[in-house]
Amino acid sequence: MLNDHAAGTARQDLARNWPMRVLLFMLVMGGGLSIGILTAPGAWYSALVKPDFNPPNWVFGPVWTALYAVIAMVGWRQFEARHAGGQWSLWRLQLGLNFAWSPVFFGLHTPWLAVVVIIALWVSIALFITRSWQRDRLSAWAFVPYLAWVSFATLLTVSIAILN
Repeated sequence: MLNDHAAGTARQDLARNWPMRVLLFMLVMGGGLSIGILTAPGAWYSALVKPDFNPPNWVFGPVWTALYAVIAMVGWRQFEARHAGGQWSLWRLQLGLNFAWSPVFFGLHTPWLAVVVIIALWVSIALFITRSWQRDRLSAWAFVPYLAWVSFATLLTVSIAILN
């Protein structure tokens, strides 16, 4: 339980940092939504041969919405602790790679280049978890489901690239 001083400091930090939290949430959620709308799967994707384990298209929206909320939460934690071992840089790297994947795959129609992007994304998430483990275990754990989903997405992307 927090003592009165610690609780007061936590309230002051929240009051001071809420604009950045809102901004990061809007950046991550808005960026993900915008990219999803601008690069929605179309006729090209429908015509691709997909592996048997390809989930129905409706699964991706809810999964990514939940993951983007977690990514935003981890982002504001890293922003507020920027001095902590490069995790803020890794967080920004993974977000850039995450946002790049859909335009590369759906926009440019280049599955093999998308494989390169998603492998780099996977590595950046794994590095983030590893480097955050000692300093911010909550953020490290929060990224575990994200890494699991990107692992599945990597397998799916590689499979589509091979099949087409």
